[in-house]
Amino acid sequence: MKIYRLLTEDDTSAFCHKVSLALSKGWELQGDPQYAFDAARGVMRCAQAVTKDIAADYHPDMKLGEQ
Repeated sequence: MKIYRLLTEDDTSAFCHKVSLALSKGWELQGDPQYAFDAARGVMRCAQAVTKDIAADYHPDMKLGEQ
């Protein structure tokens, strides 16, 4: 089965590290990264969807980042 995560972070190297870590664990990029301005905080925010095929059945309690 395929599982999905949306990784988000401020537009800093922390976002790149978060995506790189997911890729190193077998997650695959899904679509293009997205950027938006967070007016309340005055910063740009990034988002990247990732997916991964797993052998287990999905359950709402599973920790997606640990898959």
